[in-house]
Amino acid sequence: MTAATHPDGIVDLSVGSPVDPTPAVVQDALAMAADAPAYPLTHGTPALRAAAVAWLERRHGVVGLDPAAVLPTIGAKEIVAWLPTLLGLGAGDVVVHPEIAYPTYDVGARLAGATPVAAAGLVGLGPQRVGLVWVNSPANPTGQVLPVAHLRKVVAWAREHGAVVASDECYLELGWEERPVSLLHPDVCDGDTTGLLSLHSLSKRSNLAGYRAGFLTGDPALVAGLLATRKHAGMIVPAPVQAAMAAALGDDAHVDEQRERYRARRTTLRAAFEAAGFRAEHSTAGLYLWVTRAEPGWTSTQWLAERGILVAPGDFYGPRGGQHVRVALTATDERVAAAVTRLTPPSPPSR
Repeated sequence: MTAATHPDGIVDLSVGSPVDPTPAVVQDALAMAADAPAYPLTHGTPALRAAAVAWLERRHGVVGLDPAAVLPTIGAKEIVAWLPTLLGLGAGDVVVHPEIAYPTYDVGARLAGATPVAAAGLVGLGPQRVGLVWVNSPANPTGQVLPVAHLRKVVAWAREHGAVVASDECYLELGWEERPVSLLHPDVCDGDTTGLLSLHSLSKRSNLAGYRAGFLTGDPALVAGLLATRKHAGMIVPAPVQAAMAAALGDDAHVDEQRERYRARRTTLRAAFEAAGFRAEHSTAGLYLWVTRAEPGWTSTQWLAERGILVAPGDFYGPRGGQHVRVALTATDERVAAAVTRLTPPSPPSR
């Protein structure tokens, strides 16, 4: 509540919820598909699946995907939460997730009755079977990009242990100082998607968080199994949203425009936080700055709240985040400018 009492209003940098307009090309496609009396296809329209495959090849160098191995999801969080259950994992199974991570990886494992384990906890795990390994690049909250060599090691380890690898690639379009690489890129998997899934969201790249628009792709056999279960569970993306997704995936201009908005906000906010004594760590891609002043994250959170700036304390994302805060780039230019003013130390008086 402290931040909300600032006389010039709150600057909310705590949640990565887009604030910019949904592109006209997407709104038009949604409106054109509004007359939708029949049930939509759980598998997605052929146009949507083809658009997803074409986007991954055009923008991210992923080649050879079969459109049949694309499955639309009701946003990204839904599939993160339910993938362990949909894969049939349960008691006795382990779901591995990054040490500093979006909490839904942990929650999804628990919903399935499986055991969530941070990656460092694999040592001495014992007889439990690893069923699923999550990777997230660019990462939420840190903005870290996993290099090809690391991803190749994860794939090799998982295949040796019979585990599925699921890569949360929701921020794949937002590389700044490093270019993120998909798990399905041939440099990572040598063109073999066996046991691999990549998850994508249109929320950030296309300002579609309100549409709940995502998809996964990868191993055709895994996707077919997920499709069969989702049909019975009613996990279906509405037909107008599917049409909007196809339009969004087919148009690069609005993505480039939105990237430049985020780039400008990132540059401005990073400079202001550094002027206030914070240091950004990782943060080479994605939608957030992961910053620290070598003090408890809640101390930083309170200091910022006293200046009307709301951020997310780092320990929300695991114990190793305890001295950090996460700063979202999703505020209007006017609110970003307000944050910069509040963070910029006053100039010394002239003599």
